[in-house]
Amino acid sequence: MFWQMVKGAVLRQGRQLLFVALTVALGVSLATAMLNVMFDVGDKVNQELKAFGANITVTSKNASILKDIYGLEEGSAPKEYLLEEDVGKLKTIFWTNNIVAFSPHLTGSIKLENGETVALTGTWFDHYMKLPTGEEFSTGEQYMKSWWQIDGAWPTEKDTDAVLVGKALAQKLKVKTGDELAYAKQDGGRSFFKIAGVVSGGGEEENQIVAQLPAVQEALGLPGKIDTINVSAMTTPENELARRAAANPKSLSLKEYEIWYCTSYVSSIAFQIEEVIQNSVARPVRQIAESEGRILDKTQLLMLLITILSLLSATMGVSNLVSANIMERSRELGLLKAIGATDRSVVVLVLTEIFMAGLIGGVAGYFAGLGFAQIIGHAVFGSGIAVNMMVIPLLIVLLILMLLLGSLPAIRSLLGLHPAIVLHGR
Repeated sequence: MFWQMVKGAVLRQGRQLLFVALTVALGVSLATAMLNVMFDVGDKVNQELKAFGANITVTSKNASILKDIYGLEEGSAPKEYLLEEDVGKLKTIFWTNNIVAFSPHLTGSIKLENGETVALTGTWFDHYMKLPTGEEFSTGEQYMKSWWQIDGAWPTEKDTDAVLVGKALAQKLKVKTGDELAYAKQDGGRSFFKIAGVVSGGGEEENQIVAQLPAVQEALGLPGKIDTINVSAMTTPENELARRAAANPKSLSLKEYEIWYCTSYVSSIAFQIEEVIQNSVARPVRQIAESEGRILDKTQLLMLLITILSLLSATMGVSNLVSANIMERSRELGLLKAIGATDRSVVVLVLTEIFMAGLIGGVAGYFAGLGFAQIIGHAVFGSGIAVNMMVIPLLIVLLILMLLLGSLPAIRSLLGLHPAIVLHGR
């Protein structure tokens, strides 16, 4: 009998319930899109921010101590080096998938044939490597310095003598793409660099020659040596635990240490890098790491606020529609009460109708929201948004709350409905 009454009410009130379903669908679709984007935005934003360079710098332990404790700058003490063969170990740490790019560097100076002494940096531009895990990986400055403007072309690994010359240095030396630079090697020999391009990036590279790492190692007489590694890693915004660990990991309890070590904080990734690169100190570039955290927090907060506002709007829409529906059906509902229906049974009848419409709208809104999420992903990040299954139970809870809150004004008026007054048209 109850379901026959529900069926009859749905058929008679089909238009009104359709509007309820559409209102719910709009709210749920926007909430679905925002929640899926919010859960996936961390990786997307981090990936976008990698274009701004490294957020971890690795140097030799002794060089770091000399600078931090004694205030000695580079060149004022014997230089310590890392080993190029250890660079691949970066991809063996616990957070290996968070290491998106890295590039080793070896810096020094050379004397050109014209007597000019210029700064020289050796690095990888687009380096293919086979990792200790057996995986294949490509990395280098092309993946780290996407903002560099190259007048010419990036050097390739096959052309070991190809270099980039900083724009300011090129103007000073009066050279251009395609020219050759003769220089004296450490063993007294003479060699050439071929200018593949002129680089402009607004940093140190403007006054440097940026060359292939093997060529610089040979020119400086330092085979297999590097002095720094720049690392670009996807990280989690730091909190009080991460800051305490960065100051002194030994100050943490065993449980806190496990949480910190197994969370992709920039400090925990740096700590794990030190574990695999011998004689190294890994330091987060705080300005970049903190900026990433703040941008990610604000982006996620924006998504959450949009979700809340969309659901509140849908709740208000449902409330108005249901209240109007109850007013239109006041005689019908009053008659039900007059023939013996209790307040509880009438409320259950009305809520069943609303929840049926809400369920249909919620399902339609969920799938529409998945489509909106993909549109947002491709428009903003250039890639799709991962479908997060955690969103479904969250949306179910939010949908129930939305329908209950939206029905409260109607239920209150329903409980105050007096059959005698309504049936007499007052």
